[in-house]
Amino acid sequence: MRACDEVGIDERLRDLTFRLHGPKRLKTELLREVRDALHDATEAYRDGGLPAREAERRAVADFGTPGELVPAYQAELAAGALRGLSRRALGIAVVLSAGGDLTWQGSSWSDGGTPPPAGYQLLSASLDAVWLAVAGLALAILLSGRRAARRGRASTPAGRLLGLGLVGTLAFGAVAGTALFGWSVGLWEAAVTWPPMIVGAVLAGAAHFSLFRATRSWLTAAR
Repeated sequence: MRACDEVGIDERLRDLTFRLHGPKRLKTELLREVRDALHDATEAYRDGGLPAREAERRAVADFGTPGELVPAYQAELAAGALRGLSRRALGIAVVLSAGGDLTWQGSSWSDGGTPPPAGYQLLSASLDAVWLAVAGLALAILLSGRRAARRGRASTPAGRLLGLGLVGTLAFGAVAGTALFGWSVGLWEAAVTWPPMIVGAVLAGAAHFSLFRATRSWLTAAR
């Protein structure tokens, strides 16, 4: 038995915990599955007559070294993180696309007043397009993940490219949304006290913070 395999279950799990990066819930589930598999293998060796410590070491050695295990497990965590980001992005895109226009109800230009500048209208339209693109990319990622799973793979290069596209689109949407809000306040002073605008700003801020955390989780897992 190699020296690197002269470890028990707890040592191997600590090593994997340190090496693996990804969403906490998915990582916990994965490590639980590893622990259960190692315990089952240990019990099988004990039933075969090996002492408890030797059975545990043998089970760990047979299961594989960290160098053999980590790449596949990390790919699984990255795929799970991207699925989580995509689901979250899809849900937020649907909500913001459906309710975004409600934020401007009651503005100085919504009731037949002087329309905002052309640049403002273009930025507003581009933001609508951003959320449609986010929804499309998120759906494409989820479908790509399903195809990869049917083929027994955690992810595909196409899925990673779609994920990077989604991250870039979300970043542009955050910048555009912030710019549009600031411009709205400049055009309409009452915006800062208008309830729909306040609610919209709070919800949009919470949505972007949630997406930022999910994005960071995926980028950390996929690096």
